[in-house]
Amino acid sequence: AEDYVLLKKRGYTLGVNLGEGSYAKVKSAYSDRLKTNVAVKIIDRKKAPADFLEKFLPRELEILAMLNHRYIVKTFEIFETSDGKVYIIMELGVQGDLLEFIKTRGALPEEVSRKMFRQLALAVKHCHELEVVHRDLKCENLLLDKDFNIKLSDFGFAKRCSTDEFGRPLLSKTFCGSAAYAAPEVLQGIPYQPKVYDVWSLGVILFIMVCGSMPYDDSNIKRMLRIQKEHRVDFPRSKVVPPECKELIYRMLHPDTTKRITIEEVLEHTATFHP
Repeated sequence: AEDYVLLKKRGYTLGVNLGEGSYAKVKSAYSDRLKTNVAVKIIDRKKAPADFLEKFLPRELEILAMLNHRYIVKTFEIFETSDGKVYIIMELGVQGDLLEFIKTRGALPEEVSRKMFRQLALAVKHCHELEVVHRDLKCENLLLDKDFNIKLSDFGFAKRCSTDEFGRPLLSKTFCGSAAYAAPEVLQGIPYQPKVYDVWSLGVILFIMVCGSMPYDDSNIKRMLRIQKEHRVDFPRSKVVPPECKELIYRMLHPDTTKRITIEEVLEHTATFHP
């Protein structure tokens, strides 16, 4: 009720619950100013763990304020109350997320996956150019707008990349993301280059788009790692995947981080090229 009153004063009429965790919830709302529905993420500092408050939340708020891209969920405003609640007002993904979309419709037709994947790659390129890495790229974090355009969301694990005094990228040590989308170096706990990690997750996402299934079975991590390190990518026989698309996936899912394709190369690849 207090949320309702507070948001009403700010010009937002609260709607339905979209999701709830132990210290954060997401609700829909109508914005009088924007004349459209938005998503409101409400974080309760009193219930949140210390590492989230000290490390991840400040990063997320800083990064959300930096990003402005047509394929990234827009953040309209962020405000905080004296009793420790943080409100993040964001664009609403009216058509849900890509995971639900693929669960109900199966693998995407080639032209749809090409369009959506290119949008996602452009969003990630925008982040990488700003020295921001997402580190939790997965189908659940790809929202769809009314025209089924991709909106990259959930920057909870994102961070700014830093470099040493010679301008070399510093490595990350935090395990971020879901095992099914995680690169072998991350699963093994090896300090990793976060931009290179993002590209692996993109490879997993493109595989799911075109095949409607996961490339690796994460119920047995040791076996999954062995398959990844052999650079094996098994496409289902039932799906016809164009050879250039297979080749792109294969280059993103390269176990050797020095040989893995970069986001710039992903966008130059024939499989993502948009005439």
